[in-house]
Amino acid sequence: MADLFEEYRLGPGWDEMFSEPGMPRETYEALHATLQPLSSAELGIRAEVLARAFLDQGITFALKGVERPFPLDIVPRIIAAAEWRQVERGVAQRIRALEAFLADVYGAGQVLADGVVPRRIIATSAHFLRAAAGINPPNGVRIHVAGVDLIRDEQGMFRVLEDNVRIPSGVSYVMENRRAMAQVLPEVFAASRILPVESYPAMLLRALRAAAPVGVNDPTVVVLSPGVYNSAYFEHALIAREMGVELVEGRDLVCVGNDVAMRTTAGEQRVDVIYRRIDDDFLDPVHFRADSVIGVAGLINAARAGRVTIANAVGNGVADDKLLYTYVPDLIRYYLNEEPLLPNVDTYRLDDPGVLDDVLPRLDQLVLKPVDGAGGAGIVIGSQASSVELHDVREKILANPRGWVAQREVKLSMVPTLIGNRLRGRHVDLRPFAVNDGEKIWVLPGGLTRVALPEGALVVNSSQGGGSKDTWVLASPDDLTPFEVPHLPAAPEPLPAAASPDLGPGASGGEEQEQQQQQGRLSC
Repeated sequence: MADLFEEYRLGPGWDEMFSEPGMPRETYEALHATLQPLSSAELGIRAEVLARAFLDQGITFALKGVERPFPLDIVPRIIAAAEWRQVERGVAQRIRALEAFLADVYGAGQVLADGVVPRRIIATSAHFLRAAAGINPPNGVRIHVAGVDLIRDEQGMFRVLEDNVRIPSGVSYVMENRRAMAQVLPEVFAASRILPVESYPAMLLRALRAAAPVGVNDPTVVVLSPGVYNSAYFEHALIAREMGVELVEGRDLVCVGNDVAMRTTAGEQRVDVIYRRIDDDFLDPVHFRADSVIGVAGLINAARAGRVTIANAVGNGVADDKLLYTYVPDLIRYYLNEEPLLPNVDTYRLDDPGVLDDVLPRLDQLVLKPVDGAGGAGIVIGSQASSVELHDVREKILANPRGWVAQREVKLSMVPTLIGNRLRGRHVDLRPFAVNDGEKIWVLPGGLTRVALPEGALVVNSSQGGGSKDTWVLASPDDLTPFEVPHLPAAPEPLPAAASPDLGPGASGGEEQEQQQQQGRLSC
């Protein structure tokens, strides 16, 4: 203990392992007891095994042009059963409200007529797509998969940082993290009752099948990927294989007479549900970008005709715009007549009267975010920014107040992380993944914990030098399916290597799919 935690200091935020120096919280007692007798050399060896397992599986990312294993820290993040129940309920509540909002904003628009959300917010959103109007999902579900980013504030309370209801990435790393961690820390698994994560593909397939067009009892489901050059391709391939469905690209599908078919060696086969991992802009060259070579011409018309279901639905981006995020607590009250179970981070809408004048003098105390930013791009943390950076962001905000929000700088919670041969506190966030089958919203136990590896850093995205942790949710006495090492699925065969798993608000990001466009042209 003295070796690994030598000079370990509690940070300015909530330390999730320690309540006081050297005093572990109850949730972490078993892990602490396991780490205590280990030397830094032994833990380092296990960390190397962990990195090698990811490299062998092709789970890599590119940082500054160098391909390397996606950093998975050997110290897991642990969440107590009672805390997780609150997260589950809060995430499900949020998704129900956003589902109602999407149905309303692409339908009657009552939320706008009642003034809960100003019309200008929708009219100026780059992600409100008129082409999505009139597309009514068979079972009413538009958000089949969601990733809701959470942080713990200085008091340890979970708060929502942002919503991701387009095509959120990262769930493959949740499953792979668990497989790898079970091999390098088996004694901790033996001493703890941890909820499993391997049921995610089955739950997702169930939700996709439930979304099949009316009259289709045995739907054909496919995963639509931009292709091997996409940064999230590892995830696309893994999810398709785990669900037992075909992984396809746009060139594998054809749409004729509002029917979508997949080209196979036995001829064309009808497709009923498409779990798409392509951004809206590239999905259908008839309605969106005419130069797209990774989408399927006619797909939107087929969805509007009720002949195919697109998951997640087209146009969902209007619900995870960072400006719309500020209205979600009001949407919960409006649609559900409930109080939010998970509060937002304090956020300022810079195009509201008077707010800009209040915010501009204290930019150095706030976090400034572009409303359409992804993967941590464009974020300015005032307290860590230079005078030049603050001047530049001020000019950008003045030019387009609607394009920015400001948030209170939250000292994100910290979890011990192996840095060199010592454990040091590093800031983390959490992305729980939820699956909606139209009857129930199921939240994957744990989700993806992302960790900012540079000291003092608050941006956790891998493109900014971040990594991940396995997230353990402890089972309560009522849980009948605790995680058991003997039943752990075997590690899968290597898949094609991925690039940076940046895990921003969209799926893979427009810039990455723009690059995939160029690759597609070159290969044609």
